[in-house]
Amino acid sequence: PPRGGSKEFLFPAANRQEPKHFRSLNLSSARVKWKGKDLFDLVCRTLGLRETWFFGLQYTIKDTVAWLKMDKKVLDHDVPTEEPKTFHFLAKFYPENAEEELVQEITQHLFFLQVKKQILDEKIFCPPEASVLLASYAVQAKYGDYDPNVHKRGFLAQEELLPKRVINLYQMTPEMWEERITAWYAEHRGRARDEAEMEYLKIAQDLEMYGVNYFAIRNKKGTELLLGVDALGLHIYDPDNRLTPKISFPWNEIRNISYSDKEFTIKPLDKKIDVFKFNSSKLRVNKLILQLCIGNHDLFMRRRKADSLEVQQMKAQAREEKARKQMERQCLAREKQMREEAERTRDELERRLMQLKEEATMANEALMRSEETADLLAEKAQITEEEAKLLAQKAAEAEQEMQRIKATAIRTEEEKRLMEQKVLEAEMLALKMAEESERRAKEADQLKQDLQEARESERRAKQKLLEITSKSSYTQSMNSSTTALPTDLPSYNLISESLSFDFKDTDMKRLSMEIEKEKVEYMERSKHLQEQLNELKTEIEALKLKERETALDILHNENSSRGNSKHNTIKKVSEGPSLYPP
Repeated sequence: PPRGGSKEFLFPAANRQEPKHFRSLNLSSARVKWKGKDLFDLVCRTLGLRETWFFGLQYTIKDTVAWLKMDKKVLDHDVPTEEPKTFHFLAKFYPENAEEELVQEITQHLFFLQVKKQILDEKIFCPPEASVLLASYAVQAKYGDYDPNVHKRGFLAQEELLPKRVINLYQMTPEMWEERITAWYAEHRGRARDEAEMEYLKIAQDLEMYGVNYFAIRNKKGTELLLGVDALGLHIYDPDNRLTPKISFPWNEIRNISYSDKEFTIKPLDKKIDVFKFNSSKLRVNKLILQLCIGNHDLFMRRRKADSLEVQQMKAQAREEKARKQMERQCLAREKQMREEAERTRDELERRLMQLKEEATMANEALMRSEETADLLAEKAQITEEEAKLLAQKAAEAEQEMQRIKATAIRTEEEKRLMEQKVLEAEMLALKMAEESERRAKEADQLKQDLQEARESERRAKQKLLEITSKSSYTQSMNSSTTALPTDLPSYNLISESLSFDFKDTDMKRLSMEIEKEKVEYMERSKHLQEQLNELKTEIEALKLKERETALDILHNENSSRGNSKHNTIKKVSEGPSLYPP
């Protein structure tokens, strides 16, 4: 704590894994001399927050919201008497354009948490189709890029992503909502957490109730109205319509704001326009209204002047930090790509190795079959050769028998005829044996040729097996070297240490050009976004339960059908406030 002392303060550190919707600070006791600024500065230093002008410490007294004054002692405030005294660290003022005004990442993160909670608590009206889109950016901010292998069906079952009003308005199961949120979530691939949160704020800031503080008032005639205070000015609403103001007073058209007791006065810059007076329920409310008016008007004027030296330094640091993170993301993306390519190469080599192993097994089996076939053919050739020799021997014996018969032929004709007949039969038998012997000899030659071819096939199979074995050894060596490749790649820490953050003017000019390019791309995406929202709206329209529509749903649909948006509505009513007499 400042100015010495050892008083105990309890508040959460910036838990970026699962942050709370708002920051709370429990004050167990405080030094008597402490001012609100001392306590506020302590919280800001703890969070590392420099854009302090958007925030304040809020407390509740007698059912009325109040903000801790910076120049007033903490214990001089009309704070609750119970212990511990609790203050909520919240955004008090909202930017007109979050992307241009919110510089620090912690500032963007705190606004994201607060706006998200307000939408889920239905303090900010959000149409169903926009709710689904915002939910998809919230999921991207929490889970990172969509991965179907990790983010399986049902992974959003425990998440609070949509207002209960939207869920009750349609005949849709949680699985159907999750399917539509996931479809958009998958399109946000490549966005970092801070980018997803900023996209969320860029969409949310166009909602009609974004950044508006509402107060119940009565005009001079006693008519009940609502006063809305926001970054653009003061707006007067019907109590039943918080979306479309009846009268708007932009800050640059207001000359003076004051209150006396419960009467509040707004004096327009144009003296021809009547002064607008109203009464609030409590003096405390008037003080709060005046606080918000002064703070919002100061920020309104500040935006239209050149940035202070502090803001310029913050923006320069933010640009450098953004460029550094972009370079880190690119390095990580390249490393990831290299690792994925290495893994794909390794998988391909493993697949090829398995294929070669299968081919080697098949070749080995073929070689075994060839060897068996060659052995069988050799055995058969040997048997055939022996049979041919036996037949040749029998043929020789038959020839000898024929010669013997001719030498001992019977002289008689009958014996001669019989002898001739036997000679003829012997010749025929000898001829048959000769033919058979020749056929067996040819068969033996053929078997010898088949044996030779089988041995040649065996030689080729052995040669192929040798080649496959050589390839397998080479593949394994390549595989081992490739598998080790990812571990040789530069790690995240090494990359971070080797980066240079000395950005030159040319780097800044290039970054500015990239920002301008991003703006053009954003306009194109906005058109595409509107088409997507209309497509989703049409898709789920058939499942809507008309009887469950709230008054704000009906008013929003009417404004949409007329083509009215937040900004053009305020512009229209601010052009002629006298048309709506108070």
